[in-house]
Amino acid sequence: MSLYINRNDPFYRQVFRLTLPIVVQHLLSAAVSSADVVMLNSVGQSAISAVSLASQYASVLFMIYYGLGTGATMLSAQYWGKQDIRAIELIEGIALRFSVAIASVFTLGALVIPQQMMRLFTNDPQLISLGASYLRIVSFSYLFWSVSEIYLAALRSVERVTISTVLNGLALGLNVCLNAVFIFGLFGAPRLGVVGVAFATSVSRGIQLLCCIAASHASKNVKLRFSCMFVRNKVLFQDFLRLSVPALGNDLIWSVAFSMYSVVLGHLGSDMVAANSIVVVVRNFATVFCYSLANVSTIWLGKLIGQGDMELAKRDSRRLLWLTIATGILGGIFVLAASPFVLSHVSLTEQAMHYLKYMLLINSYYIVGTALNTTLIAGVFRAGGDSRFGFICDTIDMWCYGVPLGFLSAFVLKLPHLVVYFLLCTDEFVKWPWVIAHFRSYKWLHNVTRKYE
Repeated sequence: MSLYINRNDPFYRQVFRLTLPIVVQHLLSAAVSSADVVMLNSVGQSAISAVSLASQYASVLFMIYYGLGTGATMLSAQYWGKQDIRAIELIEGIALRFSVAIASVFTLGALVIPQQMMRLFTNDPQLISLGASYLRIVSFSYLFWSVSEIYLAALRSVERVTISTVLNGLALGLNVCLNAVFIFGLFGAPRLGVVGVAFATSVSRGIQLLCCIAASHASKNVKLRFSCMFVRNKVLFQDFLRLSVPALGNDLIWSVAFSMYSVVLGHLGSDMVAANSIVVVVRNFATVFCYSLANVSTIWLGKLIGQGDMELAKRDSRRLLWLTIATGILGGIFVLAASPFVLSHVSLTEQAMHYLKYMLLINSYYIVGTALNTTLIAGVFRAGGDSRFGFICDTIDMWCYGVPLGFLSAFVLKLPHLVVYFLLCTDEFVKWPWVIAHFRSYKWLHNVTRKYE
């Protein structure tokens, strides 16, 4: 495989056209996360740590929505290759049933038992109190988000990535503005601190949902039809379950396992939690191209497979793999270049700053492992209707290797905190041999469309 890029090749033009709006979307999301940390920095390290831990529930929810959304996209992108809009809207309705139901459970938990939810991550009374107050208010955003995220996934599956980015950008931009108002008490508003961040998130997600409904009415392609949630179609429902349940399970077990990493760090002290919250922000910026390519892989390859062009799908999957490796390396370079700036502009304790310095260094190469696995497992394989491999691979890797290793090294062997963090960051490289071998076998390549009426 050659790394030479022919600028006249339509593949690169189309991939760039799809990737750029998604990159902007991920950049905006990362910017909001960093803005939260920067603004809360003025409130105190405890506020940063509490919101960072409480946000793990939103991270789990995001992975659920992402799993449902990509599961729907797996089917929808291939039906888009056949220009079957009705099938796409029915698939969207099926995904909404699951996302709204799951969001309702999380919302109820955050409203009724927020302290117990926080105790899963930390035993620090101050962090529990602050995190619980955050969870109560932010819980309403979970329901708004459950609808808008599925609709935006449906738009992306039919290559409407620009409108998806605009709607996400609107919510994220509003979130930053409201954060500033309620954290700092601008324009006569009360200074709410952690609660202000939660309130800003709920309001911005609510407005985003209203904008999605408005965009749906103006759309010429896929619309947000709540009535489709109640339409029964046995064939599409079976296909959705067969493809989406492993995808959802994959993202959920990965997300929960990653949250267990936060449990490990949370019990190592607030210095580790604070340092990790900064690292997550930097890593989010560094991986925007990687995660964007994963999204594009599902859309682009799914469309080709739906059209029946298997050889072209094979060729373009190899090109996407090389692009991913390149973006992973660039992401690592970004972390190294950004580290001096980050270390000179954050205000943490001396111990937390020590942790931060080396945790950034570890992430400069960890990103390469994350990039390759994300694009292949969550992008390429799912485009071909293969979500089962990723579910099995990540279950074994995270729950038989990563999580046990983290708890063993931290609480049994009681290794130095940075050694524990380093060991946690080996999980992506352990699964490389199996992931790459599965990619080269092309056993993931299937056309999953069929007659459903």
